[in-house]
Amino acid sequence: MIHASELSKRFGGVRALDKVSFEVKKGEVVGFLGPNGAGKSTTMRILTCFLAPSSGTAKVSGIDVFDDPLAVRRAIGYLPQRAPLYTDMSVIDYLTFVSEIRGLKADQFKKALGRVVEVCGLAQALHKDIGTLSHGYRQRVGLGQALLHDPQILILDEPTADLDPNEKAEVIRYIQDIGKDRTVLLSTHNLSEVEQACARAIIVSKGRVVADGQLDEIRAKTGAVRYVVTVDDKALRADAAAPSVREIEDALAALAGVRKVRELPNDESAHRFELSGAKDSDVRAEIFRLAVDKGWLLLELHRDAQSLDAVFRDLTRGDEALDRGRTESFDDDEDEDDDQDDGADEEESEKEKA
Repeated sequence: MIHASELSKRFGGVRALDKVSFEVKKGEVVGFLGPNGAGKSTTMRILTCFLAPSSGTAKVSGIDVFDDPLAVRRAIGYLPQRAPLYTDMSVIDYLTFVSEIRGLKADQFKKALGRVVEVCGLAQALHKDIGTLSHGYRQRVGLGQALLHDPQILILDEPTADLDPNEKAEVIRYIQDIGKDRTVLLSTHNLSEVEQACARAIIVSKGRVVADGQLDEIRAKTGAVRYVVTVDDKALRADAAAPSVREIEDALAALAGVRKVRELPNDESAHRFELSGAKDSDVRAEIFRLAVDKGWLLLELHRDAQSLDAVFRDLTRGDEALDRGRTESFDDDEDEDDDQDDGADEEESEKEKA
């Protein structure tokens, strides 16, 4: 349903995308992940025909985005990071306006409206002005306009941005329901949302795809497992000194098979750490022996698969050091105005023509 091949995009001397390739098959709900400035929104704008790539090809529903961009737009439902709403219109007037743009007939709109209102939970807000709605309800309206013409492909760019936890949960639930019979490409920073709504994820870093696969496959990509260790700040034995954070961290890091140690937030009465180790080893016995030898009171010790959050950090490490000009000017992940991006694109287009 979505096919990207060797997509690259330059803004002046900055390469926002560097030969990005991936496919999304029919019926898949795919999370599109990456830190700010990684190229997520740029990719989505190419797929939705808002930007032209500098090189490479993209097809949506078998239609080339270069050859027939209007047909691509008819085939998709798109919710950008900021829902395209007119705040002085009521919800029903806005959806009517969108249906007219989409070319829906009156009977088609009536049927579609009932479906959208039910799926997006808009019954109570239908006759209210959009400007009076909460962020959560506005996102519902934005999702409604993307669904109105019953597209089989949905492209959603940060649909839960700026929502409170309750609103985020509602929007994710709607996406889960919608994804049962549609193809969905979902961009988000929230990894827990991906784990709730998606079976597969694509991770981009510095304009390149660094991971693509089922969530379990991506978790195993680093070849590591995760340990969580919590030690009381008081010694277990009277002859042992109370352990400090640095002492515990250094001792854990010195164990054979431990690759990395990271302190986790915890209350003041205990020290909590996350360790990563080789996938084919188990260092729990060594950790237990260490605690006994040191006289530490071990409150928690468990081993599980590497978390998606930890894998994401490993795969995108160093992105924070990217030139901030790229992040702020060329990718809307940082909430830049669309006008600035459009202007940059027009300038690049003129340079290419010259």
